[in-house]
Amino acid sequence: MTQGVIEQVQTAPPKEYKVFLKEIKERILSSQVKAAVAVNRELITLYWEIGSAISKKQLKEGWGAKTLEKLGQDLKSSFPNMKGFSRTNLKYMVQFAREYPDFQKGQQAVGQIPWGHNILIIQKLSSLEERLWYVKKTIENGWSRSVLDTWISSNLYKRQGKAVTNFTKTLPAHQSDLANQILKDPYCFDFLTLRNKHDEQELELGLLDHIQKFLLELGAGFSFVGRQVHLEVGEQDFYVDLLFYHFKLRCFVVVELKATDFKPEFAGKMNFYLSAIDDLVKQPDDKPSIGLLLCKGKNKVVAEYALRDINKPIGISEYETEILESLPDNLKSSLPSIEEIERELQEK
Repeated sequence: MTQGVIEQVQTAPPKEYKVFLKEIKERILSSQVKAAVAVNRELITLYWEIGSAISKKQLKEGWGAKTLEKLGQDLKSSFPNMKGFSRTNLKYMVQFAREYPDFQKGQQAVGQIPWGHNILIIQKLSSLEERLWYVKKTIENGWSRSVLDTWISSNLYKRQGKAVTNFTKTLPAHQSDLANQILKDPYCFDFLTLRNKHDEQELELGLLDHIQKFLLELGAGFSFVGRQVHLEVGEQDFYVDLLFYHFKLRCFVVVELKATDFKPEFAGKMNFYLSAIDDLVKQPDDKPSIGLLLCKGKNKVVAEYALRDINKPIGISEYETEILESLPDNLKSSLPSIEEIERELQEK
């Protein structure tokens, strides 16, 4: 009887076995992630405790650089398989402990991101509120250290959620809050080099030539659908500059590019586009489409007035690019960014 059961298990149908295998693999991966998070949290806690203990000795007994160097050497000798006991890293531990005196009470979130991320944050930012904001966003979005560095350098903290919008009047509360947070003002397109008097087509082509950087600046959740998307309304042809889909919002996002300062009529045209997208493109399960007007500049009061009685959700933001004056106009839009030139030199 027992042998028959064993044989029956051993000859499980391939489809059922694949499902079972997938479930087991998912459990293992989940366990590995939890273990990695726990290990990281323990490491950060250890570094804070070491830094705190050293800091107290420095303040009470005047420990200097030589003592710190000797401590690092002794710890390396005692724990040869562990890294992180260099004098430099011990100094970081001290700084970390001093910057987060309430780590064990109300600042545990910093223990959920890697040590290198924490060092970057305390080196580049002085405001505790701003630091914890970047910590939270790193946890939410899984930013690498290089991506975190990019967002800090571009001052995302002060840009995110700053666009002029009418979301509170046109979207449900939970949708409005999230939609506001995905928009920035201004958008930083420093990877583009354009003519001072560039037009919408030049801006559009430049963004598409750098689509990965453009998507990075837009933020997590955006997926590119198409450019110059055709809409037929009343037997007339209309074209949306750029169309995206946002997976967290579950809606289409229409982006219109304006190489001039914002004008009230832009809002009316975007309202029209959103109505057409909702009727012709949006699926039953999708949320209401959102519009983003990216302009070279704007008057905030004019923008707010323009959106006051618009019934579709629209945001208005400015964009910033690299403008070069000293080269012929026909060369400027094709120039590589400074970062790209530096990267090429480093690779050589």
